[in-house]
Amino acid sequence: MRDAAVSEQLLAWYDASARVMPWRVGPAARAAGQRADPYRVWMSEVMLQQTTVAAVKAYFERFIVRWPTVVDLAAADDAAVMAEWAGLGYYARARNLLACARAVVRDHGGVFPGTADDLRALPGVGPYTAAAVVAICHDEPAVVVDGNVERVMARLFAVQQPLPTAKPELVRLAGQVTPRLRAGDHAQAVMDLGATICTPRNPACGICPLLGICAAQAQGIAAELPRKLPKPEKPVRRGVVWLAVRNGQILLEQRPAKGLLGGMLGFPTAGWDGRDGAAPFQADWRDLGEVKHTFTHFHLILQVLTTNTTANPDRGEFMPLQPADLPTVMRKAYDLAAADPAFAVKTPR
Repeated sequence: MRDAAVSEQLLAWYDASARVMPWRVGPAARAAGQRADPYRVWMSEVMLQQTTVAAVKAYFERFIVRWPTVVDLAAADDAAVMAEWAGLGYYARARNLLACARAVVRDHGGVFPGTADDLRALPGVGPYTAAAVVAICHDEPAVVVDGNVERVMARLFAVQQPLPTAKPELVRLAGQVTPRLRAGDHAQAVMDLGATICTPRNPACGICPLLGICAAQAQGIAAELPRKLPKPEKPVRRGVVWLAVRNGQILLEQRPAKGLLGGMLGFPTAGWDGRDGAAPFQADWRDLGEVKHTFTHFHLILQVLTTNTTANPDRGEFMPLQPADLPTVMRKAYDLAAADPAFAVKTPR
């Protein structure tokens, strides 16, 4: 009965308090028969990996306006998609987004598969995304577990084992409280609870719909959970980035499809990403200082060198620059260079 009570109270709370999302069909609309679009749900889940809802909303809305269906996205130019993704980070997701859209069109007639197993066979679709799509779009009682759900389960059942070793147990517990009816709303309710009430710091236990059921709250340890194993300190890598201007245009190159910032436009670099090399041409390069950026597994310090030139480069090509199309680390280098009066680059209006 306790497991049933968890879902009942969560769903009652969700019916009254569900967050409004551009990809979501709210509980009232679902009750009236409207169903979520698998394309929109899939895209939102890919974007939300390692990223916050606040950061994703504007990107999602731009993508949906520009590519309103999976067929539109599958036909999109790779460079256009990568440029639209710039700044959202974890760029392998953008490559997987394109690969998956093209597989759906090529192998499934432009319709997303309806089972988790078939979804997992698509490029870039893992267990979590597959479960989210089938639960939210088809009300399948799939177990949907992200960081918010892990935190809620750890507190609800007072799981003392630290993450990441506790993951299998938290998945089991999430499945234990997943109802057969309204599974999609339940999954979204747990996510919303973790994002708005059962937050990492200072959880608002006093207004939680699971107050009185939560074991950690009863023991006074909710804020201490989930416990986590200590993370190793991130190493520091160093490299150099060259920003060259010719007739108002800037030297850019397409990065390799695989690897860090894969497929993105960027400035020539060396010494930090497994690729070494000399400057794109010989010049009197000005040292403007350093920019710092943190990736998932390391901190990066890039030395920023600039020049104005008439030379032909050994790598990349000169082209107009739209700074918003740059990944964040490249944008940091550009912003430092743009503050130098000698850096005479023109940007399209």
